[in-house]
Amino acid sequence: MAEEILAQYGNVTIYAESNHPSPVYHVEGDIPPNPYGKLQALFEDDNLEEVMYNGGTQCVKVAHRDFDMCRTNIWIEDEEGLSICKNIASFTNVPLGDGPGMVAIFDGRLPDGSRVNGTIPPVTPDGPTLTIRKFMEDPFTMVNLIKFGTVNLRLAAMMWVWIEGLDSRPANFVIAGGTGCGKTTTLNCLGMYIPWHKRLLTVEDTAELQVYHDHWLRMETRQERPDGTPEVNMIDCLKSSLRMRPDRIIVGEVRGPEAATLLTAMNTGHDGSFGSLHANTGAETVTRLINPPMDVPPIMLTGLDLIIIQARLHVKGKTARKIVEVSEVAGMEGDKPRLNPIWKYNPEADEIEETGIPSKMKETICNAAGITPATFEQHVQQRMGILNDLLNRDITDIGTVTQVIQGFYSSR
Repeated sequence: MAEEILAQYGNVTIYAESNHPSPVYHVEGDIPPNPYGKLQALFEDDNLEEVMYNGGTQCVKVAHRDFDMCRTNIWIEDEEGLSICKNIASFTNVPLGDGPGMVAIFDGRLPDGSRVNGTIPPVTPDGPTLTIRKFMEDPFTMVNLIKFGTVNLRLAAMMWVWIEGLDSRPANFVIAGGTGCGKTTTLNCLGMYIPWHKRLLTVEDTAELQVYHDHWLRMETRQERPDGTPEVNMIDCLKSSLRMRPDRIIVGEVRGPEAATLLTAMNTGHDGSFGSLHANTGAETVTRLINPPMDVPPIMLTGLDLIIIQARLHVKGKTARKIVEVSEVAGMEGDKPRLNPIWKYNPEADEIEETGIPSKMKETICNAAGITPATFEQHVQQRMGILNDLLNRDITDIGTVTQVIQGFYSSR
């Protein structure tokens, strides 16, 4: 069998086999006893996005940042897998099991912040399963996204101005895309632009956001427990958050009626709020927002300034996550919001480009800040210079990048 070594680092060798499209992620060495069993060896690698255990009849799979889906040399029998599932469920205070007062499906997060979904028989008859979205020790920053080609330098600087609002009128927006397209990562990076003198409040079903902020309050929903402990849902958290004097609100994943609560906040003075949801285009985002289960009255969407679309694409044989559309909500057209696409992805150039359509958000910020469009452009160029300097010096760590951004605010 012909093998080609793709990468080697630490105790890991990644190689390709001629008879299988997925590379092998091979881990050497013994794994000391621990609550996660053999999976522990995979949790230590920041190159992995996801760890997937599908029961004892399959090897454990991983999603690698450079090599996509890989098989591993790790096999876990059902009995051991069930034990690992119960250990992980205990961190989320979920009584995992098949019986009265117990649950066979759970969502939660590990002590390090990684998101986990688990199931056991009879829900998954072929054995216990775990899908773990790994928490990064040093989260990506906007500089990383520029390097990856997710966003270009000018759009990154433009988003900085939108979110800051030149201390006059920050933008309200949603970032939308399919599963695994990198919405949460981009949301994290955009959160770094929020000035530290603003009180930030985040609401999530499972706390994933890793915003580096000096005045940050996190809220997390809770499912109803088998023992009768009541549910605390997104709407409960959002309504409570509005009494906490937040300057900015981020909702990790909008799925249902809480969308109307978020839009209400945007329409009642909580500018600079944003969230994420599942949709593939700006038009589809609007359709999802104004129809069940979200049911946002169309007129309320005028409180939304921008819709940012991110997608997972295949470029030159590799998976790439890219922002492919930025549209503005530019008033109403009959009983439906009108969208103006101001940035669009050009697949031939593999680049997102400005469309040339006049920006309503630019005009709004200029009016609020009392500046001319030329001065607005100077602000964009200034921030491009800061990001470009970080890029040239290869400074990507979240602490330093955020300190540079906040230092820029304090220096004015």
